[in-house]
Amino acid sequence: MSLFLIQALHVAAALGVFTALGAICLADKPGKGATILHGISLVLLLLVGLHLLVSQELLKSGGWWHVKILLWLVLGAAPALARRKLLPPAALLGILLALGALSAFLGLAKPF
Repeated sequence: MSLFLIQALHVAAALGVFTALGAICLADKPGKGATILHGISLVLLLLVGLHLLVSQELLKSGGWWHVKILLWLVLGAAPALARRKLLPPAALLGILLALGALSAFLGLAKPF
């Protein structure tokens, strides 16, 4: 499979995660569809991301990908945070989008 196709699949999975998070955070009572999309997109995001790490031999390139996995865990726990209403939904979504931008920066720049 070509690298371009794998990267496009990774981006599509990230779009699925954030679409589902938007539906979960901003809906009064989110449906099961958003939760299912969130779970499937998270699994796809992780598997494709790990495939990219292994296929490009980036496992020993630094600790940036460890931080990306931690951010992935935060995105996975976000629906529980949204349901408990610890933060206003718009604030939570803004924080999650900022974490997504940080994750994209880490994947592109590989700063450490």
